[in-house]
Amino acid sequence: MLVADDELGVRRALSRGLTADGMDVAVTVDGPSALRAALTGAFDIVLLDIMLPGLSGYRVLERMRAEGVHTPVLLVSAKDGDVDQADGLDLGADGYVVKPFSYLVLVAQVRALLRRSDGETTRQLVRVGELDVDRPRRRVRFSGALIELSPREYAVLEALVIRAGSVVTKDELLRAVWGDEQAATRNAVEVYVGYLRRKLDAAGAGELLHTVRGHGYRITTTELDAALDASGEPAGPPGRASGDRP
Repeated sequence: MLVADDELGVRRALSRGLTADGMDVAVTVDGPSALRAALTGAFDIVLLDIMLPGLSGYRVLERMRAEGVHTPVLLVSAKDGDVDQADGLDLGADGYVVKPFSYLVLVAQVRALLRRSDGETTRQLVRVGELDVDRPRRRVRFSGALIELSPREYAVLEALVIRAGSVVTKDELLRAVWGDEQAATRNAVEVYVGYLRRKLDAAGAGELLHTVRGHGYRITTTELDAALDASGEPAGPPGRASGDRP
């Protein structure tokens, strides 16, 4: 989930509350960084404040829809007029919450949107930099060139790109790719990440895949990192890639 809000108190409260409710949360502080993150298509839902500096939430939403990103968007704003809400919904928002809001009501709306989008084609194409992952066709391209992956290599990549910018642990990859933590070992994860890395390297996309020592792996770009780091909030396990090998 992406939370875009310029109020530090709101960001912290939402990040802590939603994380405690079991959601993986990334935060941004202004319109341009929110747009860069949202255009990856890697989020299940975006909580988008309207009054963002640099680029309003309306314009972020408008650009998302124009670029074909259909991630559910819940607008959050102190503006409670009928026209404001109608404008947001007309631009493609999936809901509108007025500040100050009840956290319980907001979470209920988030869960309702997630249920509605479950099984729909909201994230058919996930884009991280020049890497495009076409999920229905299970095809991967970098700068337009096809990357041939085995089914297991593709599954590892998909588990990483749908959480672009965040660390995915080896245990999480085991559950996502092998079904449970007993079906394979962490060593198998390292082996397949190594296979995947070599193919990404050969395609010129190796710089997207990073190892975070002691935590796991992440797919990201410099631009996405800058967008998520602009909030000044800590982003999960400490951070940056140390070595680039499993």
